[in-house]
Amino acid sequence: MKPQMLGPRLRRLRSNAGMRRLFQECSLESRHLVQPYFVVEGQGIRREVREGYGLWQLSADMLPEEIRLLEDKGAGGLMLFAVPSFKCEDGAALQKQMAPTQRAIALCKKQAPHLPVFVDTCLCSFLSHGHCGLVKDGKIDNDSSVACLAEMAVGWGKAGADFVSPSDMMDGRVLALREALDAADLDAVAILSYAVKMQSVFYSPFRDAANSAPEFGDRSSYQEPVANRREALREIELDVLEGADALLIKPALSNLDLIRDAREACELPLVAYQVSGELAMLRAAADAGMLDFEAACKEALLSMRRAGADFIVSYVARSFK
Repeated sequence: MKPQMLGPRLRRLRSNAGMRRLFQECSLESRHLVQPYFVVEGQGIRREVREGYGLWQLSADMLPEEIRLLEDKGAGGLMLFAVPSFKCEDGAALQKQMAPTQRAIALCKKQAPHLPVFVDTCLCSFLSHGHCGLVKDGKIDNDSSVACLAEMAVGWGKAGADFVSPSDMMDGRVLALREALDAADLDAVAILSYAVKMQSVFYSPFRDAANSAPEFGDRSSYQEPVANRREALREIELDVLEGADALLIKPALSNLDLIRDAREACELPLVAYQVSGELAMLRAAADAGMLDFEAACKEALLSMRRAGADFIVSYVARSFK
């Protein structure tokens, strides 16, 4: 006799490829991915900081070719990070430092007016000490940093950015950026706020590409403690109240619980950032013959979508198949 089995048989819904496709609960397509680029001064520059890791430094004139690639793939957009050719102490040279990336933004919008352009809004690559805010008496000064960030956001908005993306983690910066943009008649420029940005070890390859490693101390006084879930929810709540148009969580893979928390806590669009260290782990494992890199990336990205992310910033967007 065949053994009796009570209850539903879930394998019925997995019995063949057509059934599995029909009952798939979330999807991963190129339109769900945004590719980061690091904008450097000069001409004819396109270099991958480390081969196979997807961190591309480009001069502005090389972006149109990349945009054609992203458009052909149907990618969701691109995110630009400024890498100035020189640094300063106090933000006094901000406008000159921003100029190459402003040219890059303008070229992007000319090439593809409807492809969303996100621009990182932070001071770490601009300041000689590498911190995300201005330093006074050996400490990161919140309010003067916020004023500088607001100036930066207006500069990105005037160049044509669709989104400014504050990643600094200063208190009150979302409201300050919104007020500055509105005062400059840039009310159409949206804010993608880094609502949850952990003080993580997974950013190291990024810091090489952005030339943004801090020269002293660490970022624990402004980035969020990895152990604190309730504090992350408070950051999300504050950014919503201050007027963020969308929220970003990074790193993604180690914060899937927070992506789900954010999805349940608010209705704003939600973005995950698959950071450089996450990909580096997968690449190292693949290079060691332990897993398939593309398959592992897709599985990780799909888990972020399943957790609640509407789209994902990822260095594999330009190579996604």
